[in-house]
Amino acid sequence: MVTTLDTYVGQVVAKLKALGLDKNTLIIFTSDNGPHREGGNDPEFFNSSGGFRGIKRSLYEGGIREPMIASWPGKIQKGRRSDQAGAFWDFLPTFAELTRQPVPAHVDGLSILPVLLSKGKQQQHEFLYWEFHEDGGRQAVRKGKWKGVKNMADLETSGWELYNLETDQKEHNDLAAQQPAIVKELEEIAGRSHRPSDVTEWNFKRN
Repeated sequence: MVTTLDTYVGQVVAKLKALGLDKNTLIIFTSDNGPHREGGNDPEFFNSSGGFRGIKRSLYEGGIREPMIASWPGKIQKGRRSDQAGAFWDFLPTFAELTRQPVPAHVDGLSILPVLLSKGKQQQHEFLYWEFHEDGGRQAVRKGKWKGVKNMADLETSGWELYNLETDQKEHNDLAAQQPAIVKELEEIAGRSHRPSDVTEWNFKRN
């Protein structure tokens, strides 16, 4: 599958070059989630999460942290790496800025064009918030180096978990008991970020 995917991407790039559009085309390659188990897939066999904890539908890093490759000859410096923390909702304002279109009001995304082009000052998210309704519900908040995860089905035993992603990207060392003020701050962010759904089964109980 990796070979097939590489072949398909190569065909797209070759066609852009043949049409003379490669210098005027931004190519972005990424994924919306980590590996899955559907269809008999075994993410552990190929170490598909890259050592991170969790898979698709989990809000640990293995479920939501994905690589992103961006290519634009003459615009994006080749081989450069960035630790910019963002999410898919950053694409809308990025493409709006790129095409000089107005950004709709009340969107959570930030344009990442400055970091892509190495030009100007890159805005940073105050925080990032995720939630998922299956298996009792899950919430996660990232603010700076701190990442909070709450599994609703395990509230009686676990509540919020807290990880320092600067020193513990694989989320092995839960610091919630040592950092109650940080936990409270992330919980307040989750409380004001969550919106009940009109679809009853998509809602979860949040303490």
